[in-house]
Amino acid sequence: QVQLVESGGGLVQAGDSLRLSCAAAGLQFSVCAMGWFRQAPGKEREFVAAISRDGITTDYVDSTKGRFTISRDNARNTVFLQMNSLKSEDTAAYYCAARSTTISNSGDVYLSRQQYHYWGQGTQVTVSS
Repeated sequence: QVQLVESGGGLVQAGDSLRLSCAAAGLQFSVCAMGWFRQAPGKEREFVAAISRDGITTDYVDSTKGRFTISRDNARNTVFLQMNSLKSEDTAAYYCAARSTTISNSGDVYLSRQQYHYWGQGTQVTVSS
């Protein structure tokens, strides 16, 4: 059974930092491209960041570029999202997602919800201004 378990969310003030983690089990993590999405109340789930299977390629939604960093540790089957200079508009539930890929797609990143096969349950991030 595939499990993606997010952690690291919390209540912080604007300008603070948080580091989210997503631990994967039940799948071959090293062949998966990974992504982070977020969903604020009353809004659709949106793309935040993605990292390729080989860890070389990353992409971010414009509103987080320069503030968020996605990374992965294949030895720990974990993907991270370092979030700096947090703003109130970053408040949302954050979800990690996994997509199994082939070696020919090792450098690809995926920005659409529909492209991912597995999802975690989410971790709440609340930023007070």
